[in-house]
Amino acid sequence: MNQTWRKLGLLYCPAGDNRHPKLLTHAANPLPVLIGGDVYRIFFSGRDAQNRSSVGAVDIDIVRRTVIREHEQPLFTHGPAGSFYADGVSIGNCYTANGVRYMLFMGWQTPQHSHWRGDIGQLTVHPDGSLSLANPAPLFTANHLDPLSFSYPWAHQHPDGSYRMWYGSTQSWDAGNGEMLHVINTAASPDGQHWQREGLAIPYALGIAQAFSRPTAIQAADGSYQMWFSYRSGTGTSYRIGHATSSDGHHWQLALDTAGIDVSASGWDADMIEYPFVFTHQSQTYMLYNGNGYGKSGFGLAVLES
Repeated sequence: MNQTWRKLGLLYCPAGDNRHPKLLTHAANPLPVLIGGDVYRIFFSGRDAQNRSSVGAVDIDIVRRTVIREHEQPLFTHGPAGSFYADGVSIGNCYTANGVRYMLFMGWQTPQHSHWRGDIGQLTVHPDGSLSLANPAPLFTANHLDPLSFSYPWAHQHPDGSYRMWYGSTQSWDAGNGEMLHVINTAASPDGQHWQREGLAIPYALGIAQAFSRPTAIQAADGSYQMWFSYRSGTGTSYRIGHATSSDGHHWQLALDTAGIDVSASGWDADMIEYPFVFTHQSQTYMLYNGNGYGKSGFGLAVLES
C-alpha cells in the first residue's frame, strides 16, 4: 500500500539556559497522551550532562502545533547506581490493564569494562499525570530468545481484551558487518501483566534492515496491522523509518519502500529520522518522530495523506 507522510515541521526542541539539569538536551522517543481537546501531553526522554536520560514532558496543541506548557521538572528520573535503569529511561508507549495505565520503557545500564545493555520496565501513570516505578525489577530478563539486551517496547490491546507487545532484542553486538543484529520480537498476554515471549516478529535482512528500534503499530478496522520503526541497514547509514504490514498481527512482511517518509534535504531531520510514534486524532493519522542526533534536534510531526 502506497502512502505519503506530509511533514508539518519541528514541534519542540529543548532550548534555554535555565533548563533542569536532568533535561538539558534531547527530546527523544515522543509519546503523546491526550489531555483534552486538541492538546496532548507529549512525554519524551531528555538527557543530563552525563547523557543519562529521564522523562520530561511538554503540552502541545497538535492541530495548531503550538506549545501550551513546557514542564520544567522531570516527571521520572533515571535510577540509582545498580538499578536496571541507572543510566537512562527511554520511553515506549502507554497501555491500560485492569484499570491502571502503564508506560513501558527501556532502562539503560552502562557498566564499566562491559557493553551497555537495556532492559524493559514499567511506570505507573497516575490520574494526576505523575509517574512512578511500577516494579523495581525488569519486566523481562534474558533467555534463549532474548540473550543480550532489550529496547523500546510497544504494547497493544486487541479488541478481545488480550495484549501483544513488540520490543527490540539484541541477538548479536556484531552481525559480521560491524552492525548489531537487533530485531523486533513479540510477546503475548491475556491480562497485560503476565507475558509469554514468542520470538521474532518482524523479518530482518542483513545489510538492508538489521538494527531495529521503537516499533509503533496501529490496527485497522479489518483487523490488519501496520507498523513503523527506525532501522539501520548495516552499511553505515544512519537511522531511517521503515514499515511492515500484517494481516493478523502475527505474521509480518517488511515493506521498507512504503514507509512514506524519509530524511529532508536540509534542516533538523536531514541526517536521520527515527523513533516514530503513530496515533490518530480527529480522523487524522499523525506521526511524531525524531531527527538528527537521536533526538538532540527535537521532535516533529507528520500527517498521513494517502
